[in-house]
Amino acid sequence: MAKPGFKRLVLAYTLGAAAALTLFALNARPATAATFCESECGSPTPSPSPTYSPSPTPGASPSPRPSPSPSPSPSPSQAPSPTPTPTGSDSSGNSVNGLANQRFNQMITNRVLGTVLLGVNEQVNCSDCISAFGSAGSFSAGIHGRKELTPNLSLLAGIAYTQYSEGGYHITSAPIGAFALRYDFTDWGSSRPFFDVGTILTPWEKARYTRSYNTSLGPVSVTSSTDASNYAVFGRAGWISRLSSRDEVAASIEVWQLWQRVSGYADNTVAFNPFDATIATGTDRTSLVKIGGQWTHLFAGNIETNINGGWVQSFASHSGIVATVTGDGMVVPTMGNQGWFEYGGRLGFRVQKGWVVDLFANGTLGPQPVGNTIHGGVGLRINY
Repeated sequence: MAKPGFKRLVLAYTLGAAAALTLFALNARPATAATFCESECGSPTPSPSPTYSPSPTPGASPSPRPSPSPSPSPSPSQAPSPTPTPTGSDSSGNSVNGLANQRFNQMITNRVLGTVLLGVNEQVNCSDCISAFGSAGSFSAGIHGRKELTPNLSLLAGIAYTQYSEGGYHITSAPIGAFALRYDFTDWGSSRPFFDVGTILTPWEKARYTRSYNTSLGPVSVTSSTDASNYAVFGRAGWISRLSSRDEVAASIEVWQLWQRVSGYADNTVAFNPFDATIATGTDRTSLVKIGGQWTHLFAGNIETNINGGWVQSFASHSGIVATVTGDGMVVPTMGNQGWFEYGGRLGFRVQKGWVVDLFANGTLGPQPVGNTIHGGVGLRINY
């Protein structure tokens, strides 16, 4: 009886052990399969104890904080380069002094051209005559002459149309008229005094003035147009000596008062003029004293010559310019006194009785603003 019981006990133990092995095998297979699937499919392995990451995953935080980023620097193609601010207002203001010099030269040139109408290249005492002339250097064309009113009193007069330029200005459409009375003490003999009083008038002329200055971005030159007029009165006292029938010499002193009125204007529009100017209407004026002399000689009975000249000194000069310059405010130039030499000459050919062909020249020698100028021409003179 004991033997069969033992067999049953061994069999029961064997079956129990087989069942336990079978159950363990079934529990271990799914874990292996899961591990295999993770390595083959690449799915993330769940962490049994997740760790805290300080950087939030986008989308994981309900209210993410945007991190500040620096403003991008503009590329050269996107950012416009700034325009530099020019300098040079002081140079623009100084250029107004150049305008004052131009206008002073204009007064003197107008006077020199006017004296041709008063016979500056002719002898003091001569017969009645009339002359038509034309000149270059400054273009001028007109007529002038003299008429004896009494044995002692003569009328000198003339009219001309002129155009001239010098040192940055240009004058066009300028009619000049002049007349004077001369009293010659002929009853005193061959050596005697004489006196002149007269005027030169240019009631209207077209003027262009050029103003130039420098800036940090380059030079600027502006030419503007306006109207002007010139007036002059003078007195002359001299002494004449008829050395012979062919020679006459004379010395004199002259006092002049000149006025020049220029209408106001503003700079013309140009591409680049950062420091523009506006010039108000104004009157320039100056007084002159001239000490001079002349000699007239007749060669071979048919060639006339005349040379004349003198020193001129200005005083009490005043510029009528009042300019308003951008960046420099109001500018009023000053005009100092000037001194210069004036000269003239004539060579006449008596082509037949009473008919003379004249070659003549007049000009100035001196520092700016008067400078060195020459005006020459030809004329046909008829004595009667």
